[in-house]
Amino acid sequence: MPEQDAERAFRRFFDAHHTDLSRLAYLVTGETQIADDLASDAFVEVWRHWERVQAADSPIAYARGIVTNLARQWIKKQTRERAGLLRLGLLRRDRGETDTPAILDVRAALGRLPLRRRECVILRYAFDVPEKEVAAILGISVGAVKSHSSRGAAQLSEFLREMPLMTGGHHG
Repeated sequence: MPEQDAERAFRRFFDAHHTDLSRLAYLVTGETQIADDLASDAFVEVWRHWERVQAADSPIAYARGIVTNLARQWIKKQTRERAGLLRLGLLRRDRGETDTPAILDVRAALGRLPLRRRECVILRYAFDVPEKEVAAILGISVGAVKSHSSRGAAQLSEFLREMPLMTGGHHG
């Protein structure tokens, strides 16, 4: 009987937080399909450690920690693979779309932030997670969270100011 209760509780947790965790993974990685996979992988880990998750002060913080760790691992893997392809000359650095007007894109600006800053900014401002909880999720001090969040927000603001804003319609 307790097994059924655990499954029911996990299902409620899944239903309540799947979209949130998928969005977190998306904002960290910038990849829609990957975000869903990472959220699913995180829920596999949550289920494997369900007793520990339920006993945690904040089960959602525990799950967010898993998602950010998985996203970080995925990004590192992509970076290594891309570097390998660049060395082999199989990938070009330029996108070749210089005549396409740039569109204000927060995701692109977020992607330019160093990973730790990006995680802090996303958790603090997109998910409104308290600094203490962000510190626990990322395994860093509250002071580091404050520093990364404020520097990241300032840097993000700077990136967004640099980006041309397309206001619709073609002038010319």
